[in-house]
Amino acid sequence: MTAGRIILHVDMDSFFASIEVRRNPSLAGRPVIVGADPKGGAGRGVVSTCSYEARRYGVHSGMPISRAYDLCPHGVYLPVDRPLYSRVSGGIMALLSRHAGRIEQVSIDEAYLDVSDTGSFAAAGTLAAAIKREIREETGLTCSVGVAPGKAVAKIASDYRKPDGLTVVPPGEVAAFLAPLPVEKIPGVGKKTGEDLRKMGILTVGDLARRDVQDLITRFGRAGVLVHRLARGIDDSEVRDREECKSISRETTFEADTADPSVLSGTLTGLADDVAGTLRADGLRCRTVTVKVRYRGFQTHTRSRTLPRFTGDPETIRRAAAVLLLPFLNGEPVRLIGVRLSTLEGGRTRQTSIAEFLSYGAYPGETPDVTPG
Repeated sequence: MTAGRIILHVDMDSFFASIEVRRNPSLAGRPVIVGADPKGGAGRGVVSTCSYEARRYGVHSGMPISRAYDLCPHGVYLPVDRPLYSRVSGGIMALLSRHAGRIEQVSIDEAYLDVSDTGSFAAAGTLAAAIKREIREETGLTCSVGVAPGKAVAKIASDYRKPDGLTVVPPGEVAAFLAPLPVEKIPGVGKKTGEDLRKMGILTVGDLARRDVQDLITRFGRAGVLVHRLARGIDDSEVRDREECKSISRETTFEADTADPSVLSGTLTGLADDVAGTLRADGLRCRTVTVKVRYRGFQTHTRSRTLPRFTGDPETIRRAAAVLLLPFLNGEPVRLIGVRLSTLEGGRTRQTSIAEFLSYGAYPGETPDVTPG
């Protein structure tokens, strides 16, 4: 790990739902669920996000909206207002940019900041607290912040005390911080992979760190090397600012693997709308659309299509993504789905991955499995 690095991961708390509560304060304390229309339990699509009150009923992002309705029929179900969320996000990212020379926005509601120039983790913790105050004062919203020597540990730390949390993990405390956590806390390890690891007797991040990497390679291929490194807190990926980055992406990991075409299609549509909104907010146009699908065991596939001309039109992007998804509607359960826009022109660009593998399934030095559309 690069010596002297100090990375902040800033993650807004239940972002869409919190904005809706800010817009309509009467929703405070109620289970707010933002996503598709549940249609009395017969709706298609998925939950985009939900309030912490809704999470107490077992509802969470990526869940089929019909399942959310079964768990919480009395919830307040609202449509996604992406233009509003994008405007709020833009203000927050501008605020964050005042505090770091290098910032990498990884989705509409989270970003990494390289604050190594603060000189110490104590100073970085003070800065993180100030950022949290400024966001609350300027937007009325809360965020959670993780501070660590690398991006992966910072991301885990930001989730550690949600909502409205702040967790600082100096270099000498990384191993002790990670060791007792459930293995699913490692970025890229979802429910199914977690189950596979548990069958191997690997229950915690500490168990994973102590395991012989050859055992992991045998079970997961070269992806086993990555998760083993992350379990030991090893993450050399850099915070890449907008000028350096060349794509916009968004992905969702499902609560449980699903082969349901309506859930996959509905989720993809939402993701396509998200990246199209970011594209337009940055004054950009794209020519390449990529759809990513991950099955259990880190088997990841991508398909891409180069459009006839540059575009920022959400419907064009949505249609291209839908066509690319078709070969994946084959009955095989999917654990993660994502959309990426690349070959950009216009304003400044950004990349939304914490590492090439985690975002598109490629290993350092390798090319993802891209099939022309």
